[in-house]
Order: sequence, then C-alpha cells, then structure tokens
Amino acid sequence: MNRLPVIETERLRLRPLQMEDIPHVFAIFSNERVLQHYGMEPHQTLEETEQMLTHMLAQIETGAIIRFAIEHRESKTLIGTIGFHNRAPSHRRAEIGYELRPEYWRSGYATEALHAALQFAETCEIERVGAIVYIDNLASQRMLEKNGFVQEGRLHNYMRQRGQAHDVYVYSYMTTELTHPSI
Repeated sequence: MNRLPVIETERLRLRPLQMEDIPHVFAIFSNERVLQHYGMEPHQTLEETEQMLTHMLAQIETGAIIRFAIEHRESKTLIGTIGFHNRAPSHRRAEIGYELRPEYWRSGYATEALHAALQFAETCEIERVGAIVYIDNLASQRMLEKNGFVQEGRLHNYMRQRGQAHDVYVYSYMTTELTHPSI
C-alpha cells in the first residue's frame, strides 16, 4: 500500500486524493477552460469523475501513479491536482500533469505546487520528469521553462481532442545533476 504524504507549502497543502473530493474534482474536470489543452473531454456527470477518481486511487495504491489534491491552506478549498503518471521506476522517470481551477490561474499556485511535487519526486527516485504540452498552451510552457524545464522537441499529431489531432512539445526536468563523460 502506497501512502502519500501531506506536503505543506507557503499557501498550499498537497494531500492524498480521496473519494470525498468527487464534487471538487468534477468542478475542475468538467470545466471546458481547464481541459482546453488537456487531451480529454470535459466530464458531463459526477459518475464520470467518480470512475476516474476510483481508477486514480487504485493506481496510486499500486504506485503506478502519484497524484495529490492541491488544497488552498487558508480556505481549505481543493483548487486542483498535480502528480506523476507514465512512471517507469526502472528508468527513474515519470511525466508530470497538473490542473487548477481558473480562478487560481496566474497567481503562482501552479509554480508553488510544481516545486513541491518536484522535491517529492526526488524522494521517489524519479530523476527525469517529462511534461507534454500542447503547442498553443503558452501559459504552461512559460511556467515550465521558468521553473527549469527544457523543451526537447515537438511531437506531431500526438494528442487527440474533440476529434482533432494536436501537436505537443516535450519538456524535461532533471531532479539530479546530470553527469556526462568529457568528450
């Protein structure tokens, strides 16, 4: 059984997701603006969110993914989630994903949660953190680059949403110093 810790930052609390979060997670995953660059369609019903959360919690339990609720410390409001998927423990890599309710955008909350998640990744022996970002999601690109992620390339027709193919950029972040032999 994999128990995730509670991580406190200046304004946020990253805590384990729970089934009681369904209404708050639904508010996020049913929001068209939030999922505009996400690679999935907005949820139409609470049952869709319940199925997604049940699946997430099962994967967290096995260690296949790591996903935290992002809670505003002062108001105790769930404002988003952040975590790691596509984990490959033997290769010490994973991809990060995150989303916030729009009223919390452009306030530094994503950066604050990202820093906490990256520090936690080091404790899980994740050395390479990847990120997949739609090419027209400039806000996410800027946030990642500002926080040490490097754009490595472009993948054509990598994601499909609303029946349309989308190109994405691949980003990486190394949690440990790279050591390359001198040439």
